[in-house]
Amino acid sequence: MSDPLIDIRNEYKIYIMGNEQVYANDNINLKIDRGEFVSIVGKSGSGKSTLMNIIGALDKPTSGKYFLNGRDTSTMSDDELADIRNKTIGFIFQQYNLLPKLTLLENVELPLLYAGIKVKERRIKALESLSKVGLKEKYNQYPNQLSGGQQQRVSIARALAGSPSLLLADEPTGALDSKTSGDVLNFLKKLHSEGNTIVMITHDNAIALEAKRVVRIHDGKIIFDGDTESYATEFQISH
Repeated sequence: MSDPLIDIRNEYKIYIMGNEQVYANDNINLKIDRGEFVSIVGKSGSGKSTLMNIIGALDKPTSGKYFLNGRDTSTMSDDELADIRNKTIGFIFQQYNLLPKLTLLENVELPLLYAGIKVKERRIKALESLSKVGLKEKYNQYPNQLSGGQQQRVSIARALAGSPSLLLADEPTGALDSKTSGDVLNFLKKLHSEGNTIVMITHDNAIALEAKRVVRIHDGKIIFDGDTESYATEFQISH
């Protein structure tokens, strides 16, 4: 059996606030296998964003270990973490984070540019990625010419461009209306069905239930980790 893609062991993230220690993450243990679709859910201040930053190699734990793709990120330098982020993780953000002065194609090419991929290959990969989200014909347009849902699809194309091991979606529907949110969630499900590993961060229980597995965090601790049906039953959420 292969090692999990994500393997977090006894992870603590502690901040010093004046004379007080704040445990943003408090002894987190979490394994996520390749090909899973997992939502991490919690209220504001629960520690889910801290956990997302650890999973995304944007931050390191105060103590404990985090293995991503079998590599221990907890002792890496900032440059090594940046390399891991660029080559292993595709980020999907709530606010899309598209650059307004770049075309859609140029936006999708950015992570490939940072990865040192040559122009011709970069262009091919970016066009393929835009094609996957149904926006290839708009490659030469700019973000402000698109709807919110289309902009989020471009951000998904950008996340997919480098063929990452992990797609990390931070409140991916937070800036969208309910219909467009449904479209984006259906698209994430399609990506999962094609074999992509997706970790989605959300504060919304209904959106959390769109994944296959739910991890609930409260006061820095994991208080639930199981399938969506069990989660819906335990927390009395209509599914």
